[in-house]
Amino acid sequence: MQKNNHGNVYAEGNSLLNKQDSIENLSAHYSPLQRRQPLNMFISDKAVNKRWQVLDCDHAKTELLDELTQASMAQYQKNIENFIGTVKIPVGIAGPLRVNGLFAKDDYFIPLATTEAALVASYNRGALLISEAGGCSAILLNEGVCRTPGFAFESLIQSGQFVAWVSTKIAELTEIAEKTSNHLTLKDIKINVEGNHVYLIFDYLTGDASGQNMVTIATNTVLEHILEQSPIDIKYAFLDANLSGDKKATSQTLNGVRGKKVTAEVHIPADLVQKRLHTTPERMADFWRMSTVGGVLSGSVGVQGHYANGLAALYIACGQDAACVAESAVGVTRMELNDDGSLYAAVTLPNLMVGTVGGGTGLPSQQANLQLLGLAGSGNAQALAEVCASLCLAGELSIIGAFCAGHFAKAHKKLAR
Repeated sequence: MQKNNHGNVYAEGNSLLNKQDSIENLSAHYSPLQRRQPLNMFISDKAVNKRWQVLDCDHAKTELLDELTQASMAQYQKNIENFIGTVKIPVGIAGPLRVNGLFAKDDYFIPLATTEAALVASYNRGALLISEAGGCSAILLNEGVCRTPGFAFESLIQSGQFVAWVSTKIAELTEIAEKTSNHLTLKDIKINVEGNHVYLIFDYLTGDASGQNMVTIATNTVLEHILEQSPIDIKYAFLDANLSGDKKATSQTLNGVRGKKVTAEVHIPADLVQKRLHTTPERMADFWRMSTVGGVLSGSVGVQGHYANGLAALYIACGQDAACVAESAVGVTRMELNDDGSLYAAVTLPNLMVGTVGGGTGLPSQQANLQLLGLAGSGNAQALAEVCASLCLAGELSIIGAFCAGHFAKAHKKLAR
């Protein structure tokens, strides 16, 4: 091994790949699979037992398939395939966090499921700081969930003809989509043309459900209708052509919405910043300016410290789609000095994919955590979104305060080692 002028280590001539055993290891092997799990993906005692026979690991079975899990496993039928058991993740409480929102109006104890030491402590500190400052204001600004089917044609001319046709069918397509669910409203259908490709952007309201499955089924029904009825020859089409931003960070929703868009703010007196965070509003504003430039230099979509920490922990605890943290954690944090020397802090998150019905929200532990929040069931999804943004605000205050006071590494060393 040698080092180049930049100090990077490399293998000269890829010598490992010249060895016969390395070539053999990397080559395809077509020998029959020695172990296969049952074809039945659904939950039953027979299928689960057969699967563990294949896995043949008694210690793992004892940990993952305990008596309580066996007794309640039928409840997971619509949430998992090839079931073998459950994983236990520690749950901690942050708060109380006082939220003065349009929909969330309470002092919330927030359940956070995580294995990362110092995370709950940090969010708890930020929550108590906000509450001591009178609480944060939170407003749900907009909501909507989209699917974006794509259509390919021979030419731009045919793309234009298809757009002209589909533009006359909006009411008809809306009726077809909304028939697939009593809880679904199609807000709008937008059109985006790229050469001989056409993207249709279906924008829905999904009530108290997060809504991904709901909008998928509705849009697929519309897609099948279009393929049958289109007078323009469609070469091929796909249910989603990756313009929706589903489960990925995209800049388009910074000016729009995917899920629920919420902004939250708080004003914190200088003496309270000093007392609880051991720093000053001036220094926190300095940090925000420098970290904002750092975010721009890194190509960050939005600028924030660690929304993903709090959202992932809350999503896992409360039965949300954890993969949606990839998009939900997009947003903007802002910290400034008020004229009276107090700290102004705000967060805006345009992609909060949350719901209080459907998905994993009805599972035993997840339902219990939603009940602990006081936000289980219908009528609470908008409040949950405001709580999510307020939680992120608490986390931003705490982590920036830790960096400014020089406590960030100390806290992790104390709590994680």
